[in-house]
Amino acid sequence: MTTISSERGKMSTDRERDHGPWIEGLIQDFIDHSPENTLQNAVNEKAFDSPLVGFSKGDDPLYEAYKMYVGSFHWTPWEIFTLAFPESGVKPEDLTVIAWILPQTRATREDNRRERIYPSERWARARIFGEEVNIKLRQFVVSALLESGIEAVAPMLFPQWERKDSEKYVFASTWSERHAAYTSGLGTFGLCDGLITPKGKAIRVGSVVARVRIPPTVRPYEDPHAYCLFYTEGACGLCIDRCPVGAVTEAGHDKRKCREHIRPVSADYVKSHYGFDGYGCGLCQTGVPCESKIPTMGDLERE
Repeated sequence: MTTISSERGKMSTDRERDHGPWIEGLIQDFIDHSPENTLQNAVNEKAFDSPLVGFSKGDDPLYEAYKMYVGSFHWTPWEIFTLAFPESGVKPEDLTVIAWILPQTRATREDNRRERIYPSERWARARIFGEEVNIKLRQFVVSALLESGIEAVAPMLFPQWERKDSEKYVFASTWSERHAAYTSGLGTFGLCDGLITPKGKAIRVGSVVARVRIPPTVRPYEDPHAYCLFYTEGACGLCIDRCPVGAVTEAGHDKRKCREHIRPVSADYVKSHYGFDGYGCGLCQTGVPCESKIPTMGDLERE
């Protein structure tokens, strides 16, 4: 005999399962159709191509593990959510992390592929005005969820988000969107620290934590470097040659050298050559086999 409580439980589960496609549709529609998705150049080009969206559980063990690997300061989804909603009484398992990948357009990638020292104008615009798009997308997702009665917070927009020194990673922060995307099945890390996704490494990343249960995206990897040919095959390493200041080597990514090139060097170049306050580089994300896809050894043979 079916009880009323079990029927309600089934209905509740069905509603929860419907949230995933709905949220994915919100993000997709914003990037595909909103006039906010713009490089703010003369022809008002789109900043990003169609996104990828993934989900992970608020109690996924990886979020606790990041406290060891990144730093004790790195928030779990529960920690950032309870900072935003201190009276919620929420449990970690009641939360879902919504992560998305915003791929650079073909035109932006092609422009930057030709550069050797400084970012192309499109790339610099994608770094500055594209991140404005990403901020608006975070705000849009949070607002849509709140209007539907679902409490949500964008960790990167929370006032207490801050950069931190990390003993292992040099520069870190209280919430890493690349790590949220990794946990959400969207990609793995490369030699230069970029996230390699099915849409490649020339991307930006966003995330929101919401009080809703959504089935997590399947994580088709266990190795955090599973998509990087340098780590898995001992091959490639083309991002080493792409770095104009030697910040990428077989030992990994020197964040200090990288930062010094981005600011003030690239910032001065962007201001003087493109006429706006910005910065960027992205050379290690373009002109490499993982620029727009998960690379294979066949890609190396065609280089």
